[in-house]
Amino acid sequence: MNFTLGFSPCPNDTFIFDALVNKKIDTEDFDFNVVLEDVQTLNQWALEEKLDFSKISYGVLPLVLDKYVLLNSGGALGKGVGPLLISKTQITNDQIPNSVIAIPGQNTTAHLLFSLAYPNARNKQFMVFHEIEDAVLSGGLDAGVIIHENRFTYQDRGLRKIIDLGEYWEQQLQVPIPLGGIIANKKIDKSVSLKVDSLIKKSLEYAFANYPFITDYVKQHSQEMSEVVMKQHIDLYVNDYSLGLGDNGRKAVLKLMEVYGQLHNKPKLDKVDIFIR
Repeated sequence: MNFTLGFSPCPNDTFIFDALVNKKIDTEDFDFNVVLEDVQTLNQWALEEKLDFSKISYGVLPLVLDKYVLLNSGGALGKGVGPLLISKTQITNDQIPNSVIAIPGQNTTAHLLFSLAYPNARNKQFMVFHEIEDAVLSGGLDAGVIIHENRFTYQDRGLRKIIDLGEYWEQQLQVPIPLGGIIANKKIDKSVSLKVDSLIKKSLEYAFANYPFITDYVKQHSQEMSEVVMKQHIDLYVNDYSLGLGDNGRKAVLKLMEVYGQLHNKPKLDKVDIFIR
């Protein structure tokens, strides 16, 4: 069986999926046509029902539950893993509502976490995540929300942290931060999706067994990061929740769905069809 599979070129995703897509584990009769794209593109493709299996931001999950179900493995949740709001010059919280803020995509978890902390912010510009630092440094924007490897390098470029949006989430809600998950198209037989879910888990178990070795597959898609930054990226975003959501992970996802509903004035979403069982 052949399926389309989308995930980002970031080290956490390539680390998780390397053994699966490069057949370092037994994938039985499963083959995957892989596309590597930034998460905002993957979010848009999920809205368009373009792929069979895909990484998405949890921020877009409420909008695709009619088409997709959430798998247990392969995602990114945790503590201390949230996006940061950064600026070139000092900005106070009182100034944020009238400041021009760069956000890494409209339907991203980063946007949802920013909106939770700053519901009155009015001047948002949605951009690809790796363009945000340069936009803030150029003076065209007052501040920006950064994710991924930029968490580790923003200070080297003279930028300063205004707030850790992940810490704010954790303090307010007392659950881990759901950043990104893997979804399966509901048109695919449930038994098949469960099998793919188990293969993703096996792929990650293989990667963990060989860590801290960084494979060529991870390196070739790492956007010229140093190996130190690659390992920081993996250590931060890949953990036991990536192997399986578990009760705490599912609780965090449900809390995110609740926050989404509050921010967007949506009725409570049905829990039944969120998770594959």
